Amino acid sequence: MRLVSLVPVGTKVNFLRFRQIGMGLSLVLCLASAVLFMTKGLNYGIDFQGGILIEVRTSGPANIGQIRGQISKLELGNIEIQEFGKPTDVLIRVERQPGGAKEQNKAVEKVKSTLGSDVDYRRIEFVGPKVSGELVEAGITAVLLALAAMLLYIWFRFEWQFGVGAVVALVHDVLLTIGVFSILGLEFNLSTVAAILTIAGYSINDTVVVYDRVRENLRKYKVMELIELLNLSLNDTLSRTLLTSITTLLALFILYFFGGEVLKGFSFALIWGVLIGTYSSLMVATPLLIQMRLRRSAFSNEDGKVSTS
Repeated sequence: MRLVSLVPVGTKVNFLRFRQIGMGLSLVLCLASAVLFMTKGLNYGIDFQGGILIEVRTSGPANIGQIRGQISKLELGNIEIQEFGKPTDVLIRVERQPGGAKEQNKAVEKVKSTLGSDVDYRRIEFVGPKVSGELVEAGITAVLLALAAMLLYIWFRFEWQFGVGAVVALVHDVLLTIGVFSILGLEFNLSTVAAILTIAGYSINDTVVVYDRVRENLRKYKVMELIELLNLSLNDTLSRTLLTSITTLLALFILYFFGGEVLKGFSFALIWGVLIGTYSSLMVATPLLIQMRLRRSAFSNEDGKVSTS
């Protein structure tokens, strides 16, 4: 029985022919993402910004302008009101009120009394400045620790060049994810941090598969040119890479379109991460091995048969 394959056996795509273009493009995009983050910043959710979040559902299509006019009269400071997925769902954000929990509860009661009992209050959340600051610190720490742990793992399993290449690819993926969230103005919250960590795990898994094949081929083909050997390794793993990415994307697109508004940011981040993670494995992590002068001697196997093809 013959299995269906997306990629014909024995493909010889010259990926590394475009390595300079790919790495140059990645560098430009990473710099652009960093500039966007420092200038425009991110649309932080209530997890990081602090404040009050109220999600309501109206009996019919919500009149956003009318609701904004009613709540603005309460003088609660900065208020954001937006449609949330459906015309009947409205998300209300109110800046943190001076004082403790008592003042925040008063603000919620003011909003409730203004909107009346005709709306369904589906969610009410409050995050204080101390908690939001701790969440920012914890989110940054989680990402940095994940990157450091992956560097050590790849370094221990392979050679230092592989470790550095994998971490550079991960930083590339994280930076571009932050950049796309900044330019699109998507909400950046704790679920986005979870998505970034998931992206890091997915990307490193894809990179390890390629690196493992590179290591095998270094032992098998001892006199083959490094560029030719890396292209061979990428083609050997191409079918697995595409199948994994496509099946993952199918699930994520269903989650994005049918999972509700709350999960849209999370699923979008993962969709972007799968695409950019696949790209970085091919055009960032592998070409970096050439730039860092990978040592073939570390993988030599004196007992093996010398082969050139």
